[in-house]
Amino acid sequence: MMMLVMYVKKYGISMIKRLLDIFISAFGIIFFFPFVSIAIFLVWIQDWKNPFYVAPRVGKDFVNFPMIKIRSMIYKADKSGVSSTSVNDSRITKIGSLIRKFKLDEITQLINVFLGQMSLVGPRPNVVSEVAGYTQAEKKLLSVRPGITDFSSIVFSDEGEILKNSKDPDHDYNILIRPWKSKLGLFYIDNQNCSMDLKIILYTIIGIASKEKALNWVSKKIYETSQDKTLASICKRSIPLSSPAN
Repeated sequence: MMMLVMYVKKYGISMIKRLLDIFISAFGIIFFFPFVSIAIFLVWIQDWKNPFYVAPRVGKDFVNFPMIKIRSMIYKADKSGVSSTSVNDSRITKIGSLIRKFKLDEITQLINVFLGQMSLVGPRPNVVSEVAGYTQAEKKLLSVRPGITDFSSIVFSDEGEILKNSKDPDHDYNILIRPWKSKLGLFYIDNQNCSMDLKIILYTIIGIASKEKALNWVSKKIYETSQDKTLASICKRSIPLSSPAN
């Protein structure tokens, strides 16, 4: 334990976080390989097109990078110009809906983590058009590596349901979801530590089986740390989503 404390003091939390990213992502790539291989094969045989979707995203220090995902939509669905996706989006394939349900399309991002373009935990990366509309405060989100999961990934894991039947998903996302995601991302940056990262990963997994339990943990964590009742209520999903006052 003493050696660990000395190592942290010498190299800092960021180095420990990077080492965790490398080891856990390497293990995850090996562990999930059989499941991902099956998903890739099923996507490929449905239309004989590239089963991967390389999504351009903005990373740390505003540097663009190619985020790797298993394709859950029709081929070249991104050409429609719509970035946000509702659960009943006609572009989602039958296999794609299952892939999204079990988050298999996110697992391939472990490659991005291993390469250093992403972290296991951090604010979710956005597309260039959304980043262009960032407020001055939101630009701080680009001071760290984006992550596969974070508080907002737990709270808004049902993003597709929220945007269901939306006539303008991108607009509704930017009004109802993005501001809260940004607040949670900024909260994470101001309070991040290795223990929090491990708990976020744990509750992301727990959230697949019991979202209520995961939401309760996030809400409690937010309130205990920041005393922000509104944000805590949003995290618990106990009040309707609306654009925050500031």
